[in-house]
Amino acid sequence: MEHAFTLAARGPAHGPNPRVGCVLLASDGTGLGAGWHRGAGTPHAEVAALADARERGQDVRGATAVVTLEPCNHTGRTGPCSEALLASGVARVVVSVVDPNPQAAGGAVRLGAAGVEVLTGVLAEQGERVLGAWLPAVRRARPFVTVKIASSLDGRVAAPDGTSRWITSDVARQHAHDLRAEVDAIVVGTGTALVDDPSLTARTASGELHHHQPLRVVVGYRQVPAGARLHGPGGELVVVRTHDPAVVLDALHAREVRHVLVEGGPTVAAAFLRAGLVDEVHAYVAPVLLGAGRAAIGDLGVATLADAVRLVPREVVPLGPDVLVVATPQRAATAAAGTARITTTSTDEER
Repeated sequence: MEHAFTLAARGPAHGPNPRVGCVLLASDGTGLGAGWHRGAGTPHAEVAALADARERGQDVRGATAVVTLEPCNHTGRTGPCSEALLASGVARVVVSVVDPNPQAAGGAVRLGAAGVEVLTGVLAEQGERVLGAWLPAVRRARPFVTVKIASSLDGRVAAPDGTSRWITSDVARQHAHDLRAEVDAIVVGTGTALVDDPSLTARTASGELHHHQPLRVVVGYRQVPAGARLHGPGGELVVVRTHDPAVVLDALHAREVRHVLVEGGPTVAAAFLRAGLVDEVHAYVAPVLLGAGRAAIGDLGVATLADAVRLVPREVVPLGPDVLVVATPQRAATAAAGTARITTTSTDEER
């Protein structure tokens, strides 16, 4: 199973489909074939492993299939993996995580009904980590939301005169670009689109576009100018005419978006936090003091310390002179959640 996890991690972090790995074993533990899912529209891990075994001239009848996610039981872009495994003659299927997607789940039941021995929940905690943002997105029927902040040590994203490039180092900015290349969509407000004219692309260290470019999502009612850089090379431009974060996520969920990166500045970040729709925060902090200027997060409706949105740190990563803190909100902000709206203002594309 651990080898299957390693294979799964080779698949893309972005896209509507999960990262899945599969290993086929003979009764004596000899490897017969292995595979992983390479992205939407490509063979699933089980089918890839069966194809690998065929290429090696291996007979998989009576074998064990070890797979990181329950084999699917429906026809989508590809056929059901449960039927492929049954047709191959495997005798046993070992699963780490049961599929929470009601459209795809049921493979374990289908295999068991046909006489295949099925074991689920093997190293499930590790399996869930491999699935990453995809798993909570499917469970909640909405995209996983990461809010990105890049600020000075005293929590400022711009100096009093509005200058902000660059607060963080090139090392931190490249890390942020690599994060963009792993998500399905980047969200900003119309204020950012109009004032900062961002491109919202994911770029390599050499300045070239990453192979994968996320959707560029602009939230609000004002028009994006025809000559804006958002119309240039990069991901598809999507305009969602609302100030309600929940409506934004509904629209992106309909597009099978699993992971959203909110980069829209203090006001947009605050709106998602107030709505209780933030799953993690990536805070890039530079050892710089400004003393004044725009705050990293807008008004959260917090009147007293007891109402603060508290975060649980999960990881601290040194990035050159800067530090990245990855944290999870301990609980959603309270009554303001139901009425949170985005009022767009200017912010920089990245800092």
